[in-house]
Amino acid sequence: MMTGKKLFAKVYLWVILAILYAPIVFIAVFSFTEAKSLGNWTGFSVNLYKSLFSGNMQNSGGLISAVQNTLVIALIAASVATVMGTVAAIGIFNMRGKKKQTMQFLNNIPMINPDIITGVSLFLLFVFLHISQGYATVILAHITFCTPYVVLNVLPKLSQMNPNIYEAALDLGATPYQALRKVMIPSLRPGMISGFILSFTMSLDDFAVTFFTRGTIGLDTLSTYIYADARKGGLTPELKPLMTIIFLIILAVLLFINIRSAKNNNNKKK
Repeated sequence: MMTGKKLFAKVYLWVILAILYAPIVFIAVFSFTEAKSLGNWTGFSVNLYKSLFSGNMQNSGGLISAVQNTLVIALIAASVATVMGTVAAIGIFNMRGKKKQTMQFLNNIPMINPDIITGVSLFLLFVFLHISQGYATVILAHITFCTPYVVLNVLPKLSQMNPNIYEAALDLGATPYQALRKVMIPSLRPGMISGFILSFTMSLDDFAVTFFTRGTIGLDTLSTYIYADARKGGLTPELKPLMTIIFLIILAVLLFINIRSAKNNNNKKK
């Protein structure tokens, strides 16, 4: 028999999940109708998906370019941030006392700092250094705010790792690079993968930092394209199937990683 507290906890959990996922389900449902305005159902149709993949839509070049820019920037930023964040995490982990606490505190500030402040700060920095804003500045900006997330994901894996393994590898004749590549990296890989995925997602999602660092060359990512599209008086209907596809891809990746992680844990227990 379920007690009142357990029933309330279950209902509360499902209500929170419903609030979180209702907008996504709403967009997914209305991606299967041709209505231009969201919330207006004109009958089941997959024409928006056909239009999205065929390119037969208004300003299709702009949307495709925005998606390409978003993916390229996110991949580059997440990859560089993963490398830099992993090296930074190893350095912070090997510090001691107040110096280590100070570095951890400084690493947390960019994550807590509002995006608008980060965007304006980087914009002013690039202007002060006379750096032309465009692709390069957007990538540098994304690396800047993605790196702390990688550090945060890798540090716990360093704490779980046996500190004597690295020194044992050196004693057995391995060079510092070989010990790092063959001993430390395999142990840190789960944290690095988590940091990469989080960085990639944060880069895809970013608007404020991109808006302030892209300059005036017409560079658009998906977030800035949607913003400009909304200011014109409405959203391109094909954005509904695009958002649905992006969500399903991310969901599939997360399910794959979690299932693989669960299988690895079961194999270790056996």
